[in-house]
Amino acid sequence: MFYAKSGRAGAIRGLAGVSLALGLGGATAALAEGDALVIGNSGYEGLQLLTGAFQIERTLERLDNRGFETEVARDGNSRDMRVSFLKFVEGIDADTESLVVVLRGAFVHGASDAYLLPVEQDIPENPGRILTSSLSLDSVMTVLAAYPGRAFLVLGEEAQDADYGAFLEAGLGDLDIPQGVTVVRGPGADVMRFAATDMLSRGRPLSSTVRRYEIDLLGYAPKDITIVPARDDAAATGQVDADAGEQQPDADDLAAAARAAEAADNAAWRLAQQADTLVGYQTYLQGHPQGQHAAAARQRIKAIDDEPFYQDRRTEERLELSRDARRDIQRDLTILGYNTRGIDGIFGRGTRGAIQNWQRAISVRATGYLTAPQINRLDRAATARAAELEEEARLRREEQERQDRALWRQVQADPEEAALREYLERYPEGIYAQEARSLLEQIEARRAERAARADRNDWRAAREADTISAYRSYLEKRPGGAFQAEAKARIRELERAAEQEQNASRASQAERALNLNPVAKRLVEARLTQLGLKPGVVDGNFDQNTRRAIQKYQQARGIRATGYLDEETIIRLLAGGVGNR
Repeated sequence: MFYAKSGRAGAIRGLAGVSLALGLGGATAALAEGDALVIGNSGYEGLQLLTGAFQIERTLERLDNRGFETEVARDGNSRDMRVSFLKFVEGIDADTESLVVVLRGAFVHGASDAYLLPVEQDIPENPGRILTSSLSLDSVMTVLAAYPGRAFLVLGEEAQDADYGAFLEAGLGDLDIPQGVTVVRGPGADVMRFAATDMLSRGRPLSSTVRRYEIDLLGYAPKDITIVPARDDAAATGQVDADAGEQQPDADDLAAAARAAEAADNAAWRLAQQADTLVGYQTYLQGHPQGQHAAAARQRIKAIDDEPFYQDRRTEERLELSRDARRDIQRDLTILGYNTRGIDGIFGRGTRGAIQNWQRAISVRATGYLTAPQINRLDRAATARAAELEEEARLRREEQERQDRALWRQVQADPEEAALREYLERYPEGIYAQEARSLLEQIEARRAERAARADRNDWRAAREADTISAYRSYLEKRPGGAFQAEAKARIRELERAAEQEQNASRASQAERALNLNPVAKRLVEARLTQLGLKPGVVDGNFDQNTRRAIQKYQQARGIRATGYLDEETIIRLLAGGVGNR
């Protein structure tokens, strides 16, 4: 925010971004045409306002040229507005010809007063703060009422859609205007164009000029009232009267005016491009319908109209998300159950659809594009969900181990062959699987000793072949053989192994499609080691220990247990790092 004193000799130095550099006034009170206060606020959180910097600059220039002593506050906070208002009041000349206050910004009103919000005034949880931090129009009216017939309040109101609590509402509301005070009121853009052009026309009645801008003239408003009255020596000095209009300028004036118009056009276009919004380009066209950038403005308006979420896309683009940041977002969405159709850092239809579904779930506008606060919220939600998934996996693993131990206790109570085989059927990689196999080998060895030599020979041949067909041949040849149970169990194991091998082949292809580099593989092994699953050496080479660890991880989390990595396993494995990026 900038605030300064502007006098007739203190010309404005120019426009820099949206800030004004104002010269200190050198005109004396005796030479002053009047006193003025200009406050232009636009930098509100939550309000997309075009700053109107050029219109404010032009208004200040015209005030300066007319000899006004002006206090200026630009994008003012509470203190800035209070200081400017106090300086304005203290500097009023008792003999001032005109007293002008121009206020543009967001207003709120209550039962008895209205307030201009400072730029730092977001909608507070306690709206009472507004009453102490905003500029009271009642205070401004009190000062102006002391100068009846020569006091003017110009109010440019910005549209807003906000809830300010039980006792304040958005907007100016109905104004209680003191006797003798003239008020001009209307939309911010229209009022500022009026202020920058016709407001200070010498001898030109306000009643005729406000009609051009479709704004309201209220309070003390006789038909011939002007802010800058006509002079008696108007003809000699070249100044205007109410009917004749401005004196015809010479060639130098025309050239200067053309340069000023071009500068104004370019400045307004820069502001429109900076805003890059529908309102911004429309505002440019309102002020410069035949401007040199008018065609470009209309083209941009059409592009924005054709793309319903244009501004949302531009907001996300300004975040300049890296490929890794996009992968993180896709991982977060997937952890929360929204399918992005890949974790590749490319936001295609799948990712946009997932974002929209998530936005609907949290009751925000479903644009498919993310803001910085939404990305942070998504990351927090994914972090919490990752913790929940790990806790669910821990509970599932504990339950599996409980059932494993319970079944083994039953086996120990009656360690028969059928019970041992049932245990291995249910828990082939169980806690007691090795012990169960050892006991079965002992049973088979004892049976082999008792079996007839021919039966043993047939069984030995089937074991050496170790194929499903060999075991079936044994069963057909020896329907009452000693090794019937072993043959049937081995057939089930081989059938299960064949199915697993077929699944493993598909899973292996899916893992290769992930294109994991050695660094990613080492991260997987490190995470498995951290979880106590013993994947072997952390070297990026997946051996049998690694496959077994991956399979155990998948089983504990309800993921299809193949021993190979897929997207879901990768996401869940690395979920422990979510939130620490």
